[in-house]
Amino acid sequence: MASTVWKGYISFGLISVPIRLFVAAREEHVSFNQIHSVCGTRVRQQLFCPTCERVVERNEIAKGYPVDKDTYVQVTPEELKALEAESSETMEIVQFVKLDDVDPLYYQTSYYTVPEDPGRRAYTLIMKGMEHLKLGAIAKITLHQREQIVMIRPYHNGLVLHTLYYPAEVREVSEYGDDKDISLQKTEVDLAEQFMKQLTAKFKPDQFKDEYQDRVLKLVEEKEAGITPKEEKRPKKHLAPVINLMDALKKSMEQQEEATGKKPPQKETTPARATRKKKVG
Repeated sequence: MASTVWKGYISFGLISVPIRLFVAAREEHVSFNQIHSVCGTRVRQQLFCPTCERVVERNEIAKGYPVDKDTYVQVTPEELKALEAESSETMEIVQFVKLDDVDPLYYQTSYYTVPEDPGRRAYTLIMKGMEHLKLGAIAKITLHQREQIVMIRPYHNGLVLHTLYYPAEVREVSEYGDDKDISLQKTEVDLAEQFMKQLTAKFKPDQFKDEYQDRVLKLVEEKEAGITPKEEKRPKKHLAPVINLMDALKKSMEQQEEATGKKPPQKETTPARATRKKKVG
C-alpha cells in the first residue's frame, strides 16, 4: 500500500475537503554499491580533515555556509529547525488559473490527491467545476518543512497536485532561443509540417520503456549465473550535417514512408470552379 506524504484539507472558500497526498511518479534506475575489486567487500567512506590530518567522526560534522574561499559561517541544526515553516494541515486555494497559463517548465513533483470519505462530494464538485472550465488551482502548502506553491488540476477523474518551482529556481540560458536572424521559406515550413503530420500519433506511455536499465539487469543476471556476456554491437547512426533543408526533409519523408508503408497526408487543394459559357442573346 502506498504511503501518505501529507494529510490535511483543501480550503476552498468556506469548503474544506479532507485529502491525502500520494507520490504520483518516482524515477527508477539501477543502483550499485562501491566494492573493493580485490575481495568484493563493500567499502566504507571516511571523512578526512586535511588541517587536523585525521579521520573525522560523524558526531564532529557541522554545517557551514561558504562566504569566502576556505571561510564558512557555521550553523547548528537547532538554528535551522527554528527557521522551518510551521507544519500546516490546510492547503488554501489562492486563485484559479487557465491551465495553459502555467508553463510545464515550472512543474516539479507530482502527487495524487485522494479524498477522505466525508469530503468526496465536495472533492467531486471542485473537480467537475475545474474540468468544465479548464482551470487549475494555485494553492499554498507546507510540505517537508518548506512552504511551497502548488498547482492542482483535473486528471482522469481526480485531482493531481504539482509542486512548482519558484521563478528564481528556473534557470536562464543566454544561448536559448537565439534564432532571431534566421528566416525560413514557406516551402520549407510546409514540408516540415507535412513530415510532422506523418509522424503524428496518439501518445501511449506503455510503448516506451527504459531499455538501458533492461540491458544492465540482463548483464547482472548473466554474470551472476556465470555466463560471459556477449558484446552486442548496436548500429550507430551517422548523422551528416544538414546542408540543404529541403533535401533532408524529403529524404526523411521517404525513409518514414518505407518504414511504415504509409504515404504522407496530401495537402488539401481547392477544386477549380467550372467556367460557365455565356449565352449569346
